[in-house]
Amino acid sequence: MTWLRFLLGNFRWLSAGILLTFLSSFGQTFFISIFAGEIRTAFDLSHGAWGGIYTLGTGVSALAMVWAGSLTDHFRTRALGGIVLSLLAGACLFMALNPVAALLPVVIFALRFGGQGMTSHLAVVSMSRWFVATRGKALSIAGMGFALGEAILPVSFVSLMLIVDWRWLWVAAAVVCIGAIPVLIALLMQERTPQSHAETDHALGMSGRHWTRGEMLRHPLFWFMVPALLGPAAFNTAFFFQQVHFAEVKGWSHLELVALFPLYTACAFGAMMVAGGLLDKLGTGRIIPWIQLPMVAGFIVFAQAQSLFSAAIGLVLLALAAGANQTVPNAFWAEFYGTRNLGSIKALAAAVMVLGSAIGPGITGALIDFGIGIETQYIGVAGYFILTTTLMAIGVGRARQQL
Repeated sequence: MTWLRFLLGNFRWLSAGILLTFLSSFGQTFFISIFAGEIRTAFDLSHGAWGGIYTLGTGVSALAMVWAGSLTDHFRTRALGGIVLSLLAGACLFMALNPVAALLPVVIFALRFGGQGMTSHLAVVSMSRWFVATRGKALSIAGMGFALGEAILPVSFVSLMLIVDWRWLWVAAAVVCIGAIPVLIALLMQERTPQSHAETDHALGMSGRHWTRGEMLRHPLFWFMVPALLGPAAFNTAFFFQQVHFAEVKGWSHLELVALFPLYTACAFGAMMVAGGLLDKLGTGRIIPWIQLPMVAGFIVFAQAQSLFSAAIGLVLLALAAGANQTVPNAFWAEFYGTRNLGSIKALAAAVMVLGSAIGPGITGALIDFGIGIETQYIGVAGYFILTTTLMAIGVGRARQQL
């Protein structure tokens, strides 16, 4: 099936996926971190205190995802989507109106749970379940929403902060979320029921069966994958979370750095589309062990960068891994564990990734306060991704024999 025919034949459902992934931006680190300087100033926070708050709120949202994510096995995306977007809008308003630092962990929890957690989870599970033979293409196209958010929102909102108070920008984000609800409902008027669709597609996993979440936890493959799930979430998040500090260390303005983000987005989108096409031809087992290698090179470049051109190279390398990471792991769970219980399985994987995104900012912020520079930290991050690649190669190599 050609890309054009696939797009035209499935426009309604793919558009819903793009809309959800785009709106998840308001709870993603790359968006929240735009306001890091203003938040730290408004509430008189150090790097470590702000990182700790972010870790606490995000960590609790990871725990909530273990339960809430399984709701996608039982309810339509149309119904859940409206509820989740309402919650995300409320979280944006909470950030705009919050008067005290003590409530910041609750604000971060609401944003991370509603945005990075449930909104993106809903999109990914829907694409993985609704499409089987073309799952890679569907996930790649739905991932365009992530790319659009990364390309448009940082530059736009950093520029707007020059003329508009940062709190009003969170009000605007809430209005966008509310306005998107009727659009999502209209797109999914013909949505299929999750349970019936999973049954009729017969997308079985290892050993020719559908796995439960408990069975997955007792299988060694999951534990070989855990460090790889944590890594990109922790350290990609940490890079964007510390973008203001990183620019200061390198002697660049924040606006100069975020002006490079569209390059990151373009490369991530290209990598995402290529990965999606390869998935449908080769399967996840042959691809997933190697997708984090560009991060090794990327963080080494960030550590050594002396110019914005070097930063651009690092962002390209990071984007290659990030683009593949948007598609390949999401298809992995359906291919290796089946689709019948995909919501609960993916919810646990999402919780691990959200936990990683909690750990990264907390660790980097604390280390900065202890005098360990961000450049030194990034050398250690590169070593971590060598470890994750090794573990995935071993675990997935063994598990492929059961497909």
